[in-house]
Amino acid sequence: MTTLFPTVSAQQRQRFGLVLILGASLALSLALIVFRVFLTHRVSFVFLLWNLFLAAIPLGLTLLLGLMTPETRRRWLLPVGALWLLFFPNAPYILTDLLHLGEYPGSPRWYDLTLILTAAWNGLMLGYASLLDMQRFVEERLSWAAGWAFSTFTLMLSAYGVYLGRFLRWNSWDIVTNPFSLAYDILDTLLRPAHHPRAWGVTLLLGVFLLLGYLTVRALGRLQVAAEE
Repeated sequence: MTTLFPTVSAQQRQRFGLVLILGASLALSLALIVFRVFLTHRVSFVFLLWNLFLAAIPLGLTLLLGLMTPETRRRWLLPVGALWLLFFPNAPYILTDLLHLGEYPGSPRWYDLTLILTAAWNGLMLGYASLLDMQRFVEERLSWAAGWAFSTFTLMLSAYGVYLGRFLRWNSWDIVTNPFSLAYDILDTLLRPAHHPRAWGVTLLLGVFLLLGYLTVRALGRLQVAAEE
């Protein structure tokens, strides 16, 4: 009888180690935010906790897929992958919270810079970790080329999602709660690109940055594997 989740493998144990490291890094962000609230008696940066929670959802979904058997994962990859893609832009979105630097008084700017940078780093690493898993699942289902095409498309699409969230103030769940207005804004940027230079500037520049960052993470991983052989 086939079980939904197989015995934990060595690769899954490595994933658990990664989760522990990310958990420690998230704990640092939490400590910095809590200390700032204690220091200033203001909840200025508490919104970062919500942003980090949203950024962690994609990794949670891919960890769930990773625990499944290959046969079960093939059945669930499309629906879970669609949900993953919907929430993935929340991970790099936290990079744009750097725009809040200097907006809230009460603590030194260097402290706020460190606080936001740790949150942005955590969001980016959560996103890259989940993308590594999703690319592996796509390659498992289709091919190596399909996996890289998927990752490139995802990063460029997420950059556009960051634009929708930061500048047009759309959320991931608005695709369900307010789909027609969201669709109108998306179609407007697609059909009238000359009227939306910021949309395409953010998408292209941030998308290229995210792609280069992802390539760097992959290259560092290959160097580590080569050094251990």
